[in-house]
Amino acid sequence: MAEVPCPPVRAGQVLIRTTVSVISPGTEKMLIEFSKANLLQKARQQPDKVKQVLDKIKTDGLVPTLEAVFRKLDEPLPLGYCHAGRVVETGPGVTDVQPDDRVISNGPHAEFACIGRNLLARVPPNVPDEHAAFTVPAAIALQGIRLVAPTLGEKVCVFGMGLIGLLTVQLLRAGGCEVLAVDLNPRRLELARQFGAETVDLSNGADPVSAARGWTAERGVDAAIIAASAKTDDIVHQAAEACRKRGRIVLVGVVGLNLRRSDFYEKELTFQVSCSYGPGRYDENYEQRGHDYPLGFVRWTEQRNFEAVLAAMANGSLDVGPLISHQFPFEEALRAYQTIEQDPAALGVVLRYGDSADRSAIVPISQRPAAASGKAVVGVIGAGNFAKAVLLPSLAATGAELAWIADLNGPAARHAAAKFSAENAASDYRPILNDDRVRAVFIATGHHTHARLVCEALDAGKHVFVEKPLCITEAELEQVESAVRHHPSAILMVGFNRRFSPHTSKIRDLLTGRTAPLCMSMMVNAGPIPAEHWTQDPQRGGGRIIGEGCHFIDLLSCIAGAPVASVSAAMVGQGPAVRDDKMSILLTFADGSVGTVNYFANGARDYPKELLEVFSDGRVLRLENFRLTRGYGFKGFKRFKTGRQDKGHAAELARFIAAVEQGGEPPIPFAQIRNITEASFAAVRSARERGIVVL
Repeated sequence: MAEVPCPPVRAGQVLIRTTVSVISPGTEKMLIEFSKANLLQKARQQPDKVKQVLDKIKTDGLVPTLEAVFRKLDEPLPLGYCHAGRVVETGPGVTDVQPDDRVISNGPHAEFACIGRNLLARVPPNVPDEHAAFTVPAAIALQGIRLVAPTLGEKVCVFGMGLIGLLTVQLLRAGGCEVLAVDLNPRRLELARQFGAETVDLSNGADPVSAARGWTAERGVDAAIIAASAKTDDIVHQAAEACRKRGRIVLVGVVGLNLRRSDFYEKELTFQVSCSYGPGRYDENYEQRGHDYPLGFVRWTEQRNFEAVLAAMANGSLDVGPLISHQFPFEEALRAYQTIEQDPAALGVVLRYGDSADRSAIVPISQRPAAASGKAVVGVIGAGNFAKAVLLPSLAATGAELAWIADLNGPAARHAAAKFSAENAASDYRPILNDDRVRAVFIATGHHTHARLVCEALDAGKHVFVEKPLCITEAELEQVESAVRHHPSAILMVGFNRRFSPHTSKIRDLLTGRTAPLCMSMMVNAGPIPAEHWTQDPQRGGGRIIGEGCHFIDLLSCIAGAPVASVSAAMVGQGPAVRDDKMSILLTFADGSVGTVNYFANGARDYPKELLEVFSDGRVLRLENFRLTRGYGFKGFKRFKTGRQDKGHAAELARFIAAVEQGGEPPIPFAQIRNITEASFAAVRSARERGIVVL
């Protein structure tokens, strides 16, 4: 258990003060058991992840890969998704619930939860909170039933009498179906009988297929719902054998899926996997942005499934009271988890929350003596993957005083603050700007927030380091430039780290004294990112050229020692869902040099990610993945190799902190930052308009 900052309320969201939550004895027990497994056991459970690790070793090296693996395993995962409470505050755009309304949601076990509007539902007056908290697992059961599409009088076999299985039994019975319940646990089978099901007790050697055949006069069941958890594929085989010809099987639980063709071919069975609580699940537009599906086209979304479950509770057709096996105060949550691990009778384990809860957005983490005179005191906004993997370790190495880490995700902020010995964790960035001790602010948030936060931090009198890109629109660039003009003594730096790599420094040194313009070729094997990922969204990520391609434009400009003069780009033709992450960019520079950036997202993962070639005065330099630089035609130079991949993050942070503490010129002049940002915008515009853009 951890004390974390209370989440802030954003547009389309609702802040809920929890009264009751329910521990899922299936999903959460599985997560806990996985977390306790050793590395070999985890690897055996996730062979697809092992392949990703092996591919990463080939491209990035052993040590960086192991660091990434252990960092991922170290991440805290808030547990829980069965939640009831009262509305405390609503964000802009939320009008259909009000403060003090009783609601359910898929929020975690926490005193406060901030939930998207489409992920909650009002609780009817006659449904107590401890019953309402079972809504989400009941919606999982309901979605499985909807996929089976049973009709009045059909016979359905349900494998697994855990929480979701028993809820499935009740909902099927409420819909006029006959049910055959299969499990190993006699106590749970007794509950199934109370709910009107026939039962098959596997603990005494009963055969579910024979039982199903006998129960249906040898015709076979109309459908089977698998709500069990098992590593073998025996249950799917048994379900297929138990079904009649053209029967239906829906998987709600987690079982082996080595399907036997003969099972399905001979009877023409259908098989489908149910996705959680219904349409809308894992759709960011639905869950986070509040875009509902039209009722006429999608009758049962996850929210409407929640409402249907609550209505069944209100009219008495669904009774979850008998499913409550244990109750604990929230302060004893660890004892509750021990119960679901050790007590086979544990089923619905309820956590009850007290009346007192701290809604503070700030949690103190560590106490430090006052920073020495001249020492940089800094705050970090954003505790995502990049911040934890790269920014914070490099920042810690500079010796700067880390006063704050803020993130909308309170558990992420607290974990990062504890790991890197920050004084405070927060879910609101504004205390950082209001802290007079803080001299510099680091921004590692979503791309669409960069320009706004840069301007706010400059207006607060802070030096600013912002991860690339500086901004994602030309209008934002003008706003940032205006803020820079109004605060000429403030340092603004963008995370163009590759120019600070020792390999880049070596290349620049070797090219000192060149007599002619350079010819440069940068190949980026960027790898695919789904079209729906936020980085591909022009409004949130700016697209991959603006969001990441700017790195390589800056690298070539740095090596040439000259700004970009013109940009001409082309992307692949029609076909791919995303075209502008498969682009060739031709750059000319003010000194006459030329360079190409081939940014391709359709390559193999085990091929090197970044390759740079520089042609100059009868010589060639080749940089491979920022680990090895080779020279051809240079007297006295053949190769330069670093012990590990070094993209310049540590040197970049050291230069920025030194500038903050000692004063002087910024590590990257703003004129260069603006030029690179404009060039990235120009690349996208050129590729779309098929023209040359002169800067």
